[in-house]
Amino acid sequence: MKLSRLSLALAAALSLGAVNAQAAAPVKLGFITDMSGVYSALDGAGGVAAIKMAIHDFGGKVLGRKIELLTFDHQNKADLAAGKAKEFFSEDGVDMLVAGTNSATAVAMERVADQYKKPIFDVGGGSSAIVGKDCTPYTVMYAYNTTAMARGTAKAIVQRGGKTWYFLTANYVFGKSLESDAAKVVNAAGGKVLGQVYAPLASSDFSSYLLQAQASKAQVLGLANAGGDSVNSIKQATQFGVTKTMKLAGLLLFLTDIHSIGLQSAQGLYLTTPWYWNQNAASRKWSERFYKQMHAMPTFAQAGDYSAVLTYLKAVKAAGTTDSAKVMAEMHKMKVNDMFMHGGYLAANGLMIHDMFLAQVKTPAESKKPWDYYNIVQRIPGADAFGPIADYGCPLVK
Repeated sequence: MKLSRLSLALAAALSLGAVNAQAAAPVKLGFITDMSGVYSALDGAGGVAAIKMAIHDFGGKVLGRKIELLTFDHQNKADLAAGKAKEFFSEDGVDMLVAGTNSATAVAMERVADQYKKPIFDVGGGSSAIVGKDCTPYTVMYAYNTTAMARGTAKAIVQRGGKTWYFLTANYVFGKSLESDAAKVVNAAGGKVLGQVYAPLASSDFSSYLLQAQASKAQVLGLANAGGDSVNSIKQATQFGVTKTMKLAGLLLFLTDIHSIGLQSAQGLYLTTPWYWNQNAASRKWSERFYKQMHAMPTFAQAGDYSAVLTYLKAVKAAGTTDSAKVMAEMHKMKVNDMFMHGGYLAANGLMIHDMFLAQVKTPAESKKPWDYYNIVQRIPGADAFGPIADYGCPLVK
């Protein structure tokens, strides 16, 4: 009789242990970005480090469950990104995905996340279509988009006398979206677009494209590209004398781009950014921690990776579950206040609304220390930067 009771007690304990073990399964985050290509310097390994910092700062657990991170290099290939996203969700049990650089890969992953009804935080992809015609109930466009970049930089340059434009555009969804958004701003501000030329992603020689742009006699060369493409096109524009007759407008520039170009060539450039490491005490404190790991100051994409993960984990904690619908409902109630943004809120189309900043690259004489590259010229309120939500054409917006 005693043995039978002992056996029952042991069986019950084992059963309870199995239930607890299942309940304590880790919360898994996925991060898919460019780890080795043209955008790797602005996100890549630094993005991984930033997300690990967020997990550490949150305490390593949420709802009593350990937080795990899975990563993958999409090599700027949409099919690879979509395939790994599907594997993360269906086989690895990933609860949430951070989409790093490249709009084409972000759109591909967004469709998979929608299929599996899992949240996807797009930090690096900028195409406004992600929260427009391609919007889903599970998408959060977190850091920026092409609309905000255009409404900041293009408007500022036209207002300062740059009336005629010619675009050098990355030949895929992001570049074309950035060009389109910038052209609308130029025209609305009283400027004129004289033409455009399309260059393949990861081009090494921009000479023929730059000569076409110079032949247009436009005042401004709008660079609708990013990462290594921006770096190479700006360096070559200086090398071939294009900057003697045209003002360069970098429509999406990152801190690492300026570092690679150098202040001598980049000085005076206007750019729009959601965040800068030397912006305030909180951004400097976090960036110094990042620097100790990466030996470089963070880009806004890397800071956005950190903030996005913290925001997701806070929503999970508030919801008391990783159930996607409940977490997204919490996201729509929240205000985001951290070292990356203040007063951020999630709009009905999945766009995170927050302030943006117009910056100008310092001269070598103005820079007081390494990575001290920007003067913040103007704060652009979020509603002004991103524009009316109804204009995006998201079917979720009534």
